[in-house]
Amino acid sequence: MKYYLVALFNEESYCYMEQIQKKVCKKYKIYKNYPMIHITLEVIEDPEIEELSRLISNILKPYKKFKVMIDGTACLEPPYKSINLKVESKGYIIRLMRHINDKLKINGFKVRENIDNWNMNVSLANTNYAIREWSNREHLSTYQTNKDDYIKMMATIEKLELWKSINNRKEMVVKSFPLRDF
Repeated sequence: MKYYLVALFNEESYCYMEQIQKKVCKKYKIYKNYPMIHITLEVIEDPEIEELSRLISNILKPYKKFKVMIDGTACLEPPYKSINLKVESKGYIIRLMRHINDKLKINGFKVRENIDNWNMNVSLANTNYAIREWSNREHLSTYQTNKDDYIKMMATIEKLELWKSINNRKEMVVKSFPLRDF
């Protein structure tokens, strides 16, 4: 089973992005329950959960809450039909992502081989767990509308979580890793 290490936003940042997500999803009736807004930092295959949790806790000890730049909209073409907010891949978040990837690799976990071509983003809507398939026209229209609105903001990351790849919020979270205050 795949597990995802994700970065989660503070309430203020989350609420702002959630408004954008709701606007997109309501217009086309994509979801009954909106997916959690997050940034995927790492994908881990078939890990030993206790060892992984211990290692991530140790890695994150010195890390504090930090900011990321959300800079525009991106879209993944069919079959994914995903509307995303772009996250700038620089600064604190990229250093943290590299550190996690390196430490997990060294300790024998199955993670991504090359993180340099990873485009960080915040998925607002996609075909995963959607209640209906949206058309190519709807997808491109949504992308163009969000592109025209041009979203640029600093968002605060307050914790990381380890998730199972299921669509049940109560069972999805395996472990939470809060970051220290400034």
